[in-house]
Amino acid sequence: MRAQVLVLAKEPLPGRAKTRLTPPLAPEQAAAVARAALLDTLSAVADVPVTRRTVVLEGSGDGWLPAGFQVLPQRGDGLHQRLDAAFCDAWATLPVPMLLVGMDTPQVTSTLLRGALDALLAPGTDAVLGHAEDGGWWALGLHQPAPGLFDAVPMSTDRAGSVQRERLDAHGLETTTLAPMRDIDHVEDVAAVAALQHPGARLARVAAALGLHAAPLAGHRCLGGAA
Repeated sequence: MRAQVLVLAKEPLPGRAKTRLTPPLAPEQAAAVARAALLDTLSAVADVPVTRRTVVLEGSGDGWLPAGFQVLPQRGDGLHQRLDAAFCDAWATLPVPMLLVGMDTPQVTSTLLRGALDALLAPGTDAVLGHAEDGGWWALGLHQPAPGLFDAVPMSTDRAGSVQRERLDAHGLETTTLAPMRDIDHVEDVAAVAALQHPGARLARVAAALGLHAAPLAGHRCLGGAA
């Protein structure tokens, strides 16, 4: 496919990645969850036949990033700016349609990603959007950057997905909706998402090692995240 997949990610370091899991997890445990989720996501992306695979990264990829991925640094002060910059920078290096996902849906498969790209490349489609079950969104695809597309989207709330769709409509983009996915924002999500994977998946193994494979923990309300 003449397209590229972008993965917006943080280097999985203690105290920097998946901080909303702490507490109850220790920073090192949260980082292990983040690393497993990210590597599972990258494994799925690696199996998609696209022109380029890019990690838009906060931090360094030294020593852990698999081969076959280009790295672009994240830039911008907030998530709105970082998302805008991710699409603009990827387009500047390779002007082909782009599908962006985060590191919070490690249950994604190469088949789902290929389906999302097929939808994006279908005649008459300008964009694709995958809503998260908690009200956020997990994937967004564009044929080219759309400056201001993320302005006024209430990121990390349960309205992020619906407002993002409104922004797509306001830009006049014909948008196809993808299947919803559950993403990892809080501890109970780790168990739920791991249960959707095969037992050998990295996140599934980490969740089991942390004792998070049983019933979801109480007391943590999930709110929507951005990609």
